[in-house]
Amino acid sequence: MSGYVDLTIDGPIARITLRRPEKLNALDRAMIDALFDAARTIDASQTVRVAILSGDGKAFCAGGDIAAWGGLPALDMWRDWTRAGHRSFEALARLRVPLIAMLTGHAFGGGLELAATADIRVAAEGIKLGLPETGLGMAPGWSGTQRLVRRFGASVVRRMALTGRMFTAEEGLKLGLVDEVEPAAAVFERTETLAADICRRGPIAVQIVKAMINAAEGEDRDAPIEGLAGALTAMTEDLAEGVAAFRDKRPPTFSGR
Repeated sequence: MSGYVDLTIDGPIARITLRRPEKLNALDRAMIDALFDAARTIDASQTVRVAILSGDGKAFCAGGDIAAWGGLPALDMWRDWTRAGHRSFEALARLRVPLIAMLTGHAFGGGLELAATADIRVAAEGIKLGLPETGLGMAPGWSGTQRLVRRFGASVVRRMALTGRMFTAEEGLKLGLVDEVEPAAAVFERTETLAADICRRGPIAVQIVKAMINAAEGEDRDAPIEGLAGALTAMTEDLAEGVAAFRDKRPPTFSGR
């Protein structure tokens, strides 16, 4: 991982932590790549059942570090910075296991887009959420106009992106931006309780349900459907016969079972 992104795996729980508090956990390119690596590591694990995403210090994440993207030529902004962010955020949103975002601080711009990759968001009282990009003369670049609209609705995204409106956690709860709001001192405990609740349920069922919800939402339609189709056929006698026939260089005799 990048020096600013920690990944720890403790039995069934993986924890991704942004550790750049002096910059409000603003994301540079190394951090973006580290988030992708973390997602790949979690997906490859046979023990992880749930992941928790959090930020150290006063902010969950203030978005992309202006020092990292502010001077980029237009083509580099498109083919490198924006594409890298999409790759990492899509990997997080499409994790096999549920992802919980623990928002103990503000989530602005890319930070809110990052929080939106999670299946559940638990926020501390009083934190703020928003999409300030148009105030800088730019547009949200990491699915702020796409995933956020699918998950939160166009109306609330319009108010944030077009007017610069910031919402508190309490307002965000009513609008669906966050799922639960707790006193700051209780956010960690509540997040851990949710993670434990998930871990007690059937892991395969949980992963399949997440994949189906993602498909219904338009997050990832093709892979879940074809993945389940592949798993179903892998259980059949016909597949075993087909593979055996291929190896034996003979016509298969399918039984329909």
